[in-house]
Amino acid sequence: MPSIQMPVVPAHYLGRIAELLARGDRVILGLTGAPGAGKSSLAAALQALFPSESQVVPMDGFHLANVELARLNLRHCKGAPQTFDSGGYVELLKRLRKQKRGEVIYAPEFRRDLEEPIAGAIPVFSETQLIITEGNYLLLSDGHWSEIASLLDESWYVDIEQSLRIERLTKRHEQFGKPHAHALQWIKQTDEPNARLIESTRERATLIFDWNATQVTV
Repeated sequence: MPSIQMPVVPAHYLGRIAELLARGDRVILGLTGAPGAGKSSLAAALQALFPSESQVVPMDGFHLANVELARLNLRHCKGAPQTFDSGGYVELLKRLRKQKRGEVIYAPEFRRDLEEPIAGAIPVFSETQLIITEGNYLLLSDGHWSEIASLLDESWYVDIEQSLRIERLTKRHEQFGKPHAHALQWIKQTDEPNARLIESTRERATLIFDWNATQVTV
């Protein structure tokens, strides 16, 4: 990822979260959007603004391992819906919905430096009221993905100006080892087809979080 200062989140979005938290029970907020839209940046900003109430549990921890992608002949499209354990992600959300007092639920994380998921890397505590989960495919309507929307209290579609999204995505790929030409080719062949699929789910979101209307330093 490029170096990004903590973005400013407008007050009306924070007010929505405050209203959800005022209910007093577990809240699961889903952030979705195309690759490079700033989902992780928004999740980190929200967690910093609600530090005692929240934890971030990304969908990316459910990437299939590279060895399994190779077995399935899917390495060339890593990041597409079929390259995730969508059923496992849904089951985690269901567990988080019903987490018992004192129970610790372990979630996986995706390590970009390794390009691999790491099991049991995120301990989610029962006293955490706000779970912020972010990922590309939270609003798809097929397979296991179709169960996710009903497990979220709200879903926010993270939107950003197209050229800035591509610029950020290119820099991210380069930072993690892809030469510039390879990064552009990967975006064209893999990221952008995924982006078009994700954009087709935009209308299913509770609201649109528009980075174009916020102060973001890239």
